[in-house]
Amino acid sequence: MIPLKWRWIIIKRLPNWYMFLATSVFLTVAMLAGALQPLLINTISASKPQPIFHGNLNQPKVAFACNVFWGEEFLPAMLDTFDQHNIKITFFIGGSWGKRYPDMLKELAKRGHELGNHSFSHPHPNSLSKRQNQEQILRTENLIQEVTGIKTTLYAPPYGEYNDTVLSAAAELGYTTIMWSVDTIDWKKPSEEVIRNRVMKKIHNGAIVLMHPTEVTAKALPVLIKEITAKGYIITTVSDIIK
Repeated sequence: MIPLKWRWIIIKRLPNWYMFLATSVFLTVAMLAGALQPLLINTISASKPQPIFHGNLNQPKVAFACNVFWGEEFLPAMLDTFDQHNIKITFFIGGSWGKRYPDMLKELAKRGHELGNHSFSHPHPNSLSKRQNQEQILRTENLIQEVTGIKTTLYAPPYGEYNDTVLSAAAELGYTTIMWSVDTIDWKKPSEEVIRNRVMKKIHNGAIVLMHPTEVTAKALPVLIKEITAKGYIITTVSDIIK
């Protein structure tokens, strides 16, 4: 073991350039750690699945996203309106609904509309495990594929709920999680005028307009479509505006 006095002599005789180099290396590493931290955080965040609230903001296209767990009696009128205006939209299908109304599900596909996945039993996704979320998605996927031959790739979680578990569950199954930027809130059964005002005040390039098959929505659609297209927008599917 080196005696204490000799250790002090060795330290005193260390070249100045060595001490300077050691200090520089330490400060450089410290600064890089601080500078790289935000980059690392952003990279990690970017690698996590994210929900989509709108499509391309540079194109005058909007998508209608209709969640279907009930309201089958209003779908024929809505489909006729879309046919009259040569419009295809995205219907997010509840699996248990599709099981009860396979003929109506077939009709949606037959008319050329896009089909998305809206879980099987409409649970609160945030309260489920990853496995349970995936079971909901897969049961609906299998049902839709059996009835229509179409495999769904878009997922609209019930209640608009999502967290990292929900997003990861969908992404691992090859799904893109879809939200919305314009909400009709038609499930509260407002007037036709209220629905039109809600949409027209917020309509924008790439908008995803959320709706449901309700009586008031079916009645509001003809005028709403005319007002949207009069502003130069093209009404299309969710896949079309997010690609």
